[in-house]
Amino acid sequence: MLKTNNVYFFDSLEFEGIIQYYIDSGKTSLAKKALTLGLEQHPMSISLKLLDAEILIFDNKYIAAIEILDVIQAMEPTNEEVYIQKATIYSKTNEHEKALIQLKFALELSEDKADVYALLGMEYLFLNNFSDARESFIACLDDDLEDYSSLYNVVYCFDMENKHVEAIAFLTKYIDKDPYSEVAWHQLGRQHYVLDQFQEALRAFDYAVLVDELFVGAYIEKAKTLEKLERYSEAIENYKATLELEDATTFALLRIGECYLELKDYDNALQFYKRTVHEDPLLDKGWMALSSIYYQQKEYEKSLYYINKALDIDEVNTAYLRRFGEINIKLSFYEEAVTVFELCIELGDDDLDIRIALVDVLYFLGDFEMAMDNLKDADIQIPNSAAIIYRLACLHFLFDTEDKGVQYLKIGLGIDFEYHKLMKEMYPSVFDLHVVQDIVSFYKFSF
Repeated sequence: MLKTNNVYFFDSLEFEGIIQYYIDSGKTSLAKKALTLGLEQHPMSISLKLLDAEILIFDNKYIAAIEILDVIQAMEPTNEEVYIQKATIYSKTNEHEKALIQLKFALELSEDKADVYALLGMEYLFLNNFSDARESFIACLDDDLEDYSSLYNVVYCFDMENKHVEAIAFLTKYIDKDPYSEVAWHQLGRQHYVLDQFQEALRAFDYAVLVDELFVGAYIEKAKTLEKLERYSEAIENYKATLELEDATTFALLRIGECYLELKDYDNALQFYKRTVHEDPLLDKGWMALSSIYYQQKEYEKSLYYINKALDIDEVNTAYLRRFGEINIKLSFYEEAVTVFELCIELGDDDLDIRIALVDVLYFLGDFEMAMDNLKDADIQIPNSAAIIYRLACLHFLFDTEDKGVQYLKIGLGIDFEYHKLMKEMYPSVFDLHVVQDIVSFYKFSF
């Protein structure tokens, strides 16, 4: 009919079915044509007018839609769909308080209240009103205990309020009603995990996989929990179970590698790290893991190769840059290490150890002035640090500014006397000075 322009008579219900079919199929233009024909034959049909408003809302023509809905409301003030569609418009225009008002009208009129409660819950979420959102989704569960979408939303609300103890209480009551809900057991385990209650979490995840032995998410969470309990062999078994249930995920492969590393099974760790980057060559964490294991095994050339792979993906990741700098030092590429550590500081990674690493490399290269400048800046950023103050003392002695050297040495000894033993190894010529030995001896007997 729509293609030939031949006009046939259909009752309004038939038109409604045709239009809804086209809407559901994404054929909006055909839906509009059918709607035009339907309204020509049934101009007073409430159902067709509601579909007209729905299509207008889809086209973002909210004013026109409101006008139609006002007409319908005047004709049939108890039609809940009018209020739901008005709520949809207000929600789309970020007027969520107005949407809530319309939905509360709809709730009073609706026989299927669960759907309206679900809409209310979403509007409360838009307003970050997690308490009322949670109560709305709980009302959905009162109607249908297996409405897992609402169950997830209830738990999400508890999470956003950091009410994990309350979430556990709610889920425990839910499980009393439905002990075979793998979703509820899984969510209960997650709440215990957040609270570092790993034994309780493990028990919940055990039940989840008992109820549904194909529940990949539960195996993953169980494996993570076993890692926390340092039961790495069991964690590996559970991660491997997920590989049998679905295509290999890089998360599981990487975690298996980490577990093998904890067990000092380096061959298997390497195997799974390599599988990780094979599955996803753009996963920088996989390349970093490979670099780290070779670094531990003192195979610095290989470690350098893999850290460069990670940096190719994320060149401003300061954790990767740190490792890059450390490898350069091991390979005696000191100038490169200086450049990398300076870049880390520029990127905001300027805590004590990175600053000390930079100063020590500069000192090793004989660039005492640059080392001194960095120490002075570090002393401003991180005051009262024994590591910084001892180095300032030593460099001042090397610069023949003995008064300042004495001053800083006394401060350093006062902060951490034992730290001078490390400095003695790094700056032996300074600690051979009589003045330094006298000061250290004095402080030794003062403690």
